[in-house]
Amino acid sequence: MKDSVDRVLDQWRAERPDIDPEPMGVVGRISRAARILERRLRERFAAHNLQAHEFDILATLRRSGTPYRLTAGALVESSMVTYGAIANRIDRLEARGLVTRETDPGNRRSLYIGLTDPGRELVDAAVGDHVDNETELLAGLSDDEQQELAALLRKLLLSFGDTATDNDGD
Repeated sequence: MKDSVDRVLDQWRAERPDIDPEPMGVVGRISRAARILERRLRERFAAHNLQAHEFDILATLRRSGTPYRLTAGALVESSMVTYGAIANRIDRLEARGLVTRETDPGNRRSLYIGLTDPGRELVDAAVGDHVDNETELLAGLSDDEQQELAALLRKLLLSFGDTATDNDGD
């Protein structure tokens, strides 16, 4: 069975037989899969009255462990956005009572963002639903295929220079 990328590759083969379009197939499929996954994730987050970037902030705070707070700088480092964008997102989450801001008494220039009890309850409900959603999204692959795909994608990311110490929004 062919997918939509196969049609594009067939067209390139017909029009430009001098090139090998196979890399386009890999990158095209990754790009299409990413768009579909992002849409389906957004839909599930919306069911919790969250946007993806709000979930990311709440989830980052939640997985940081007790006391579920980080400096604003640490949140900026864990994202691909500017401090100003993070500040706006924190403003909205704070207005909803999901996070708090506290100045570090030992360093007045340092600001801590903390998860409130309602914020923790919301992210706990959302993350359970999020994992269920991702399980459904990957149901077309066996467990072995999922592990193989994860290993291949890890290898690809490492070849781009991505490491566990990189903080670029993931």
